[in-house]
Amino acid sequence: MEVRRLRLLREFADRESIGAVADAMHMTPSAVSQQLKVLADEAGVPLFEPDGRRIRLTEAGRALVLRADEVIAAVERAQEEMASYRSGRARVRLAMFPSGSTLLLPTVLDRAAESGIEVHAFHLDVGYPDAAPALADFDVVVTHRDERTPAVNQSRVWVAELMREPVDVIVPADSPLADADEVAVSELAEHDWISVEGGFPVDDVLQSISAVTGVAPRVTQRMLDFTTIEALVAGGHGIALMPRFAVRHPGVKRLELKGVRAARVYEALSRPRSRTAVAQVVELLMATGADHGQ
Repeated sequence: MEVRRLRLLREFADRESIGAVADAMHMTPSAVSQQLKVLADEAGVPLFEPDGRRIRLTEAGRALVLRADEVIAAVERAQEEMASYRSGRARVRLAMFPSGSTLLLPTVLDRAAESGIEVHAFHLDVGYPDAAPALADFDVVVTHRDERTPAVNQSRVWVAELMREPVDVIVPADSPLADADEVAVSELAEHDWISVEGGFPVDDVLQSISAVTGVAPRVTQRMLDFTTIEALVAGGHGIALMPRFAVRHPGVKRLELKGVRAARVYEALSRPRSRTAVAQVVELLMATGADHGQ
C-alpha cells in the first residue's frame, strides 16, 4: 500500500466526499476514485459502500484509516527529522479562535521560536462540533466549549485541555448594576442581551441562565466579534456575557455571575501520534494556558 493512497483515504475520512478530496489534493475526482479503487484492490476487502448517491467507508475502511493515520504520522516524523538536519526548524500549522489567539498566541510563538519551531497561525472561529474536522487542514486546532459540553471523543482526535476561563456579565459603566462587582442571575431576567450566534460557548451559558430564571433571554443583537459586543454594551444597547480575559472596553463593567457556574474550556485538538513538533506545540499551548487558566 502506497503512502499517497493512504493519504487519499484519510482525506476521504476527513472530508467525506470524492469531490472535496479532489479539491484539497489538487486532483480530478476521477483520479481520486481510481487511486482509492487501487487501494481497495490492494487491501483485498471493500473499503467503501453506497450511501444514497454518495459513498461511505465500510468498517474495514474505517479500520484502515486508523492504520493510515499511524503510517502517515510515522512518515511525517521521519520527514520532520530529516528537515531539521537541513534547516534546524520544523513547521506547524496552528488554527485558533480569535479571542483565544489574542490571549495565548504571542507567548506560544515566542516559546516555539525558542524551541526551533516555526508556527504558521490562522484564525478559525467555528462551533465546537466543527473543530475536529478542521484537522484535515491544520496540525493543531485550538477550540473552546461550554464546560457542561462533553469533550470530543473520537479515536482519530487527541484532546488536550488548556485552561478554564470564567464567563462574566458586562454592563454599561453607568448602569445601576455597575455599583457591585457581582450579580445574581435573578437580577438579569428583564434586560436586553447582546449575544453571539447559537452553538458557541457564551450562548450556551445564556441558555443556562434562562433555565435558572425561567425567562427566555431577550436577545436583540447577535455578533461574533467581542469588540463589537463590548461597544454595543458601552453604548447602552443591552448587557452581554463575555469571557473574562476578553473584556477590555473602558465603558463597560465586568460582574461575576452568582447562581450559575459559567465558563468556557480551551482545548487543543491534534492527531494521535503526531509529529514531534506538533506535540511540542500542544505542550507549549498547555503551559501557556496554565499561566492564565483557573
